[in-house]
Amino acid sequence: MIKQELYFSTDIESDGPIPGINSMLSFGTAVFSPKGELIDTFTANLLQLDGAIENPATMSWWKENLAAWNKCREDPKDPAIVMKEYYDWINFRCNTELAVPVFVGYPAGYDFLFIYWYLMKFVGNSPFSFSALDIKTYASAVLKKPYRECTKRKFPAKCFSKECKHTHITLDDAIEQGYLFINMLNENTKGISL
Repeated sequence: MIKQELYFSTDIESDGPIPGINSMLSFGTAVFSPKGELIDTFTANLLQLDGAIENPATMSWWKENLAAWNKCREDPKDPAIVMKEYYDWINFRCNTELAVPVFVGYPAGYDFLFIYWYLMKFVGNSPFSFSALDIKTYASAVLKKPYRECTKRKFPAKCFSKECKHTHITLDDAIEQGYLFINMLNENTKGISL
């Protein structure tokens, strides 16, 4: 039996560009069925890593986004505990839906880097293996445009959910980006040109 895919749209926030040297501060994941149903969510704020440093440029950006900073610093938890809970949650969702997990990010090269590093460090395994689906790359193929021209500003309006806003709060952004991907996926699989 071929299992369906579940799309784990994930957004992270950090205090710098590189996991291990810098810390993941918060992450949110929204799970979508291929038909676009929002199935479940997971979010957590994390304690900073022992010995890690804050990147000055990133911290300067945070000073301009204080509402999101304050939100991602509420009740931070031990990453070792959170990542085990996250790993178990992913497997539970996939077992419940008889599905395989697909990590979806925008940009996946950044968000997946942190999630994968944290999963490997604290759990020793990744349900996503070592692959991720990048929304911008998918958009480049669907829209038939060069990768660098595929910014959200240039996506067709019908790709976006009117109810979702990009707030730099991880769960908000994971949901927003999940709908963006699902809308593109559904239009593409129906053979409709965006």
